[in-house]
Amino acid sequence: MQRDQSEPLIAIVDDDENVRDTLSALVRDSGFGAVCCPDIASFMALGDPPQVNLALIDLRLRGESGLTLAIHIRERYEIPIVMLTGVGDEIDKIIGLETGADDYLIKPFNPRELVARIRAVLRRYGHGSAKPGIASGPGISFRDMRVDVQSRRLLDADGEEVPLTNAEYRLLEYFVRNPNRVIPRPELLTELGSDMERYVDRTIDVLILRLRRKIELVPSKPVHLLTRRTQGYIFDLGPDHP
Repeated sequence: MQRDQSEPLIAIVDDDENVRDTLSALVRDSGFGAVCCPDIASFMALGDPPQVNLALIDLRLRGESGLTLAIHIRERYEIPIVMLTGVGDEIDKIIGLETGADDYLIKPFNPRELVARIRAVLRRYGHGSAKPGIASGPGISFRDMRVDVQSRRLLDADGEEVPLTNAEYRLLEYFVRNPNRVIPRPELLTELGSDMERYVDRTIDVLILRLRRKIELVPSKPVHLLTRRTQGYIFDLGPDHP
């Protein structure tokens, strides 16, 4: 059966045939197209640039690293990346600034959550928007930006969405809902959920660096997301807020 060309096409890069079959069935049942790649070379063979809308990459490929492919994609193409990782992998390396992965999920994962993550990332890149005519909902503002808690988006002064990963958004919303309070790292890790609880404070530090790049005018001199040494972080909404 010929694929509907309007469907976003997902490249599934995993060296386990059973996993590839399961994931391809899942994404196809969810309204996406799927192309399976057992290794990096197979993904490269898709073309330059590859005609796919998102790359779903397993971190641990047989004899090679999914990070290598993620870095290759980010350096050359505007293709969103979702990483699949094992519980023993170091998350701060996966979501580090050098890889540019848009989101990640730890195995075993809920299939519905994976589909939701894929939809969210595609929407940020302008593919398959979640709901036509989605209206802005209740929000919390700082400077000229607004966190829309209904649609789970960060909007700039022009109402355009600022792309955030799932973890970045969850962290930012928690900060703006708890302004002017020093929040220790363990509390932030708890807020991010059970998929983060095995990881150390460094995970939070990496996310903070990424958030500052997106919300601060001068990331090296933040005025909203501030560090309180040995204590944690505090969020200042600005002079228009008590």
